[in-house]
Amino acid sequence: MIFAITCKDKPGHLQTRMDTRPEHVAFLNDLNDKGTLKFAGPFLDEEGKPCGSLVAIEAADKAEAKAIADSDPYAKAGLFESVEIRPWNWVFNNPEQA
Repeated sequence: MIFAITCKDKPGHLQTRMDTRPEHVAFLNDLNDKGTLKFAGPFLDEEGKPCGSLVAIEAADKAEAKAIADSDPYAKAGLFESVEIRPWNWVFNNPEQA
């Protein structure tokens, strides 16, 4: 099942995001290599600066998805004000159904 992980950064924590980005990218690359990552990217504020994240992963259940989310270097660095994990059904433009 696919889970969408939506994260909102704490206000004033852009530098935490930038400092932790190399580890976060390596983490996502590892998930991608394992076939776990479906897609990911940052939300942007009005100035075009990152202010949150959307990460979609394949996981057996919500507990596994939470464990993956908790392992993200951004989460470990305390970047996020909130994290929401929800099951998601990829209906349109799913490359696996092309």
